[in-house]
Amino acid sequence: MTLVRLGYVAMSVHLKNASPSQTMTFAQFSKLSNREAAIRKLERISRSNLANCLRLLRYNVENDISFFRLSSKLIPLANHPELKDWDFFEPITAELEKIKQFLVKHPQMRVDFHPDHFVLLNSPKAEILIQTLHMLNIHRRLLEGFGLDPTHRCVLHVGGGYQNKEKALEQFIHNWGLTPSYIQSMIMLENDDKVFTVQDTLYLCEKLGIPLVFDLHHHEANNEDIHWEKNWERILATWKNSPLPIKIHISSPRSEKDFRAHADYIDPMGLQRFLEKIKGTVKQIDIMIEAKKKDEALFKLVTDIKEANQYEWVDGSTFIIK
Repeated sequence: MTLVRLGYVAMSVHLKNASPSQTMTFAQFSKLSNREAAIRKLERISRSNLANCLRLLRYNVENDISFFRLSSKLIPLANHPELKDWDFFEPITAELEKIKQFLVKHPQMRVDFHPDHFVLLNSPKAEILIQTLHMLNIHRRLLEGFGLDPTHRCVLHVGGGYQNKEKALEQFIHNWGLTPSYIQSMIMLENDDKVFTVQDTLYLCEKLGIPLVFDLHHHEANNEDIHWEKNWERILATWKNSPLPIKIHISSPRSEKDFRAHADYIDPMGLQRFLEKIKGTVKQIDIMIEAKKKDEALFKLVTDIKEANQYEWVDGSTFIIK
């Protein structure tokens, strides 16, 4: 028996005027003649993003959704080198406290981050690694501000291939040794769709004690052996010391021609085939839906799966496979 929870990414197509990713570019910031006024504007945007984040969390509870990826754009320009003197944290403490109190009341809600592609732990350039560690520290401070243990709350790709995949893997190991332990404990690694396969990512996860977030779509686009089942037990083993259940990512290709791009919705048959293969191997699995239609893709997937009448439903997004 396996409990399955479905989640979605960052924004809702149904909850209006609730973007948690409102932004301000550095070019826009620079055009404002009064720097202090520009910083106050950044702070207003940050507070608005966090207020919308709380609206989304409330919306999720109302819709029986207990797995959610937070936007990594909550605090615009927080990682910009020209704003190192800006203490973004103090002006948002009230908003952080509201989210903290909400999550205390709803401990079943699992939230995490997936920082942007420019967060590269395997970069050979010192300045990029420094920026990466700074950005990850911002995520850590936000998680702590939400009252959460940051352990295994940030998903990263391995990084760039830099024309030499083996060397890039070893660069990750080297840089990991330069990464503070409080950052290391946050990290999960995901196989990607172009460079680092499940086997590549497992190499790092097993060597460094990092959970692997299996992305089925990425595996179908980039693999050494299409039969992911051969590595499933190894993937599960990377989670043995995590306080959180194993999580995976699912998406469907937009088309055969544009295979790597995410479709609006999820192919229910593809998910059901996966579930039949993993049922009983793990007590719980949290599945993050990466689809253009966000929460609508989740709702449609639930409707599609219910038509098959195969599973026992616990609530609007959680079911049991036997």
